[in-house]
Amino acid sequence: MNGVAYAVVRFDPPAVYLAEDIDVLQRLLAVELVADTDPALLTPEGADELRQALLDERWGDAVVTWMELSGVAVDVYTFLPIYRRDELPSELIGAQLQFKRLFRDA
Repeated sequence: MNGVAYAVVRFDPPAVYLAEDIDVLQRLLAVELVADTDPALLTPEGADELRQALLDERWGDAVVTWMELSGVAVDVYTFLPIYRRDELPSELIGAQLQFKRLFRDA
């Protein structure tokens, strides 16, 4: 089964980032979230710490540090299955339903 990794950034409204796996997701968050931060909103030390993590390609560290400095939570999910049409064919749904919990006592 195919799947994706995703992150929910607790902005108001929340932002969702989607990638093919956790490695790509970490790079995505590093580029689109961390590296796009206005350094004027950070202490000079905080900005330097983020820059160094990015330059060292420590993507996860950069995201964790960004959360600590910004106070914005990021929920990361490493795998969410993707269901394809051929895995849930419409002509078999009726047959599958009878084996689900809701229908066991009926």
